[in-house]
Amino acid sequence: MSQSPVSRSTAGPERHLGEQQSLTVAAIRSYCRQLRMPTIAAQCVPLSQDALRENTSHLAFLEALLREEVEERTGHAIANRVREARLPRFKTLEEFDFNAAPHLPAPRIRALADGAYLSRGEPILLIGDCGTGKTHLATGLCVAACRQRKRARFTTAAALVNELVEAQHDNQLTRALARWSRFDLLVLDEVGYVPLAEQGAELLFQVVAERAEKAAVIVTTNLPFSEWTQVFPNPRLCKAILDRLTDRAHIIETGTDSYRFRRTLAPAPLPAPVPAPVPAPVPAPVPPPSPAPSPALPAHTASGNSTQE
Repeated sequence: MSQSPVSRSTAGPERHLGEQQSLTVAAIRSYCRQLRMPTIAAQCVPLSQDALRENTSHLAFLEALLREEVEERTGHAIANRVREARLPRFKTLEEFDFNAAPHLPAPRIRALADGAYLSRGEPILLIGDCGTGKTHLATGLCVAACRQRKRARFTTAAALVNELVEAQHDNQLTRALARWSRFDLLVLDEVGYVPLAEQGAELLFQVVAERAEKAAVIVTTNLPFSEWTQVFPNPRLCKAILDRLTDRAHIIETGTDSYRFRRTLAPAPLPAPVPAPVPAPVPAPVPPPSPAPSPALPAHTASGNSTQE
């Protein structure tokens, strides 16, 4: 059976514990289960050995234990908030290339990520053509809100309207509106891409009106305000929803130059030159072996031949 990460990280230190210490650790973990402090239960042994090795005070050891528990809980809470937001893709402001969009007010956007607009219930409107980074910026601000442990939800305008129309058909509209009002931040993406029927426009207005001056909303749209009557066919309703969305709003224009289109037209980077293969060294020719010298005749044979002559 495979061990859990906790058991793997603590098995080594615990091999050196005596019987009395093992009982103490078991009691600590029992208390931690009751108090729902799993990180302290997992880290008490290795941190205690670090404290002994570094001669740390009891208070410093306790602080280290509590810090580990708080950091672990914070990480889980942020992960839960991000999961609850239902982002189409996880993108952060740190990943946004402001150098490719120098017209965008990067310091202003980073200041918004600090979250002061959330407590004041101020809207953010991102206006620009397709591919100019509206959704990335909205997603990044939503992730920043999740990191501050705010409840956020990302949706398109069409998806929200469809959900509300179905809820109204099922006599569940009041419950659906109450559910959407509980989020600290609502991100409405793609307002203006799909014209809304009058019923859907009225339902969307109810969501926006309920949040006015109470909870923040981020809207991305490809239409200037003068063309919003294409989305909200009733001029009075269109004026009313714009009045609420632009009140104390942070309006950021992302421009008309599509980053995705520029990326498509950009020439592909040339492949790195492949170095020419280095020829293997040719071994020097081995000279043929010299012929062995002829053996000399014996001396007595030579003298004998001379006598006969």
